[in-house]
Amino acid sequence: MSTDHLADWLAREAELAPLLQAGPGPGVATAAQVQGKTGLQMMQAMLQGQAPYAAIAKTLNFVMVEAEPGLAVFQGTPGPEHLNPLGTVHGGWFATLLDSALGCAVHTLMPVGRAYTTAELSVKIVRAIHPAKVQRVRAIGQVVHCGRQLATAEARLVGPDGTLYAHASTTCLVFEIPSPKT
Repeated sequence: MSTDHLADWLAREAELAPLLQAGPGPGVATAAQVQGKTGLQMMQAMLQGQAPYAAIAKTLNFVMVEAEPGLAVFQGTPGPEHLNPLGTVHGGWFATLLDSALGCAVHTLMPVGRAYTTAELSVKIVRAIHPAKVQRVRAIGQVVHCGRQLATAEARLVGPDGTLYAHASTTCLVFEIPSPKT
């Protein structure tokens, strides 16, 4: 395991922790927090502790660490609470972390008034994660295509030493956010 990469990853978590703790915490953004913002602006607001982040991230012990146009990176800490009966990290944990990176990568490309929902998710687990051996993993999601009605993205789940644990792809439906009724 590369200690340089792990040290950098832990430093990024330490940098984000006070912002996330001072912000609204886990929850759902209000219409006022979303109104007039692009998807990238919303992702950046989450990183700065100005908008709530998904409660599932707290439940499953992962955090978004980067968001740029067409890219979202999540970092997860596998623990004993994520184990399946065989003693390795449950596939649902892999899938949720990858789905978050994929969806948020697509979200970064949404203009004001547009949103998305996952229509298809495909996850390929190529190596088990043992929490005693792997302290952190990163899900790196990148958009392949973003159109008016469909978006596709790919993601990789890797360790600090570059070991690939899983990869995934998604197809998302893109739609207009309905105007609030007055």
